[in-house]
Amino acid sequence: MSTNKFTEGRLAQAALDRRTFVRGAVATALLAPLGGALAGCAVPSGGSGGGETAAGEMSADNPFGLVEDADVEAVIFNGGYGFDYVEFAADEAKKQFPDVTFEVSPSTQIAQELQPRFVGGNPPDLIDNSGAGSIGFNTIADQLEELDDVFDAPNYEGTTIADTLYPSVKDPGTYNGRFVALNYVMTVYAVWYSASLFDQNGWTAPATWQEAIDLGAEAESAGKKLFVWGKEAATYYQTMALDSAIKEGGDEVRLALENLEPNAWSHDAMQGVLEALHEIVQKGYFVPGGAGTQFTAAQARWSNDQDALLYPSGGWIENEMKDATAADFRMTGFPTPTVSDSPAFPYEAIRAGAGEPFIVPSQGANPAGGKEILRAMLSAEAATNFSETRLAPTIVRGIVPEDGFGSTALVSQTGMLDAAGENIFNYQFVDYYGLNADQLVVWNAFLSGDLDVKGVTDGLQKISDDVAADDSVEKIEVS
Repeated sequence: MSTNKFTEGRLAQAALDRRTFVRGAVATALLAPLGGALAGCAVPSGGSGGGETAAGEMSADNPFGLVEDADVEAVIFNGGYGFDYVEFAADEAKKQFPDVTFEVSPSTQIAQELQPRFVGGNPPDLIDNSGAGSIGFNTIADQLEELDDVFDAPNYEGTTIADTLYPSVKDPGTYNGRFVALNYVMTVYAVWYSASLFDQNGWTAPATWQEAIDLGAEAESAGKKLFVWGKEAATYYQTMALDSAIKEGGDEVRLALENLEPNAWSHDAMQGVLEALHEIVQKGYFVPGGAGTQFTAAQARWSNDQDALLYPSGGWIENEMKDATAADFRMTGFPTPTVSDSPAFPYEAIRAGAGEPFIVPSQGANPAGGKEILRAMLSAEAATNFSETRLAPTIVRGIVPEDGFGSTALVSQTGMLDAAGENIFNYQFVDYYGLNADQLVVWNAFLSGDLDVKGVTDGLQKISDDVAADDSVEKIEVS
């Protein structure tokens, strides 16, 4: 079945909404050249924003020139990691700057709530630009502070921050040569299952899609499904499909997609994955009704009710579902299955990289304060707090102990990183161009059985083609 009229209408409206936002944000950038120009100037960050806060004296203890009685505002995406870990870091910063007021607020719709503030020239001092409603970086990159000075600063233990981090963590937050997004969490993307449930039934994690289909039949015999999804997270299956196709076909698949090339979604490797997923849908191995189910409710059918065996997600999943996970679940991850048993990258290859991007708008009233919260987050106390309470690694090395603070999911992430070795890849085009909202429409239709392989391919390719043809959207070339 090809795209139906209802899906066509939703997809067209989503694309219109995205293009309207992109053009509006670009216009904002043109109307506010002063903030962008000052972002690269050698002046204290506290003086490069909206002008409401004077610059303080810079020193080793105050590397960004934060004024003693300043007000600092941070808006944090309230998703899988919550937001109170930033409150914890702000409390650490408060110990260093007792007269500064740090205000940390949650949000679940970053673009919707903060786009008007970018337009008005009064954005917060720090933003966690995450979630399905995040702001496309191509629309705001020129309005953001460069963050190299955060890595060059000493942490609260007196060590240069750059020396405490995993390598290459600047890469995903660097746009056109400017490091403007500090990705805080070392995210591992995998397929997750209950090791205890698998042990009880003698099941093993599938290494290929055929093995996954066979496992679906075994799950059916046990009165369970293979997969489950919720409407806001349907594109988790896109991530899984992309990861699998890149492993199968190599870098040429990744580069074609990242560079918005024509027919990129028609690559043989991608088609092989989509055909496998379509077979799983057609065989009824998905819990039905996902397009009408809130995503955490759907995830609970996997983690708590155990109606489904597998769920694709980033390493945030354990923390996100910690209050809705069955006892002795022993959450464990494994690499995405491959189409064949001779892929371009080995089965152990994984998508992993720094994620959860934090940005400091140049037009904020106090960019120095935004950077100071980041400095606090990158110190040992706050990084340890995050890993222990969120059960996920940050970009700060040497924080997670061998027992993973008692987390099987955290232990398995470390194991997957070690097993992958150099076979680790990442991609940014979905976030950079803000494609997720449009792609959700296509994936919900595909997982519901309303689209066949041609339908999902055509729908996803059209989204990429529309962006490629839109001259108002600044493109990046990935090599």
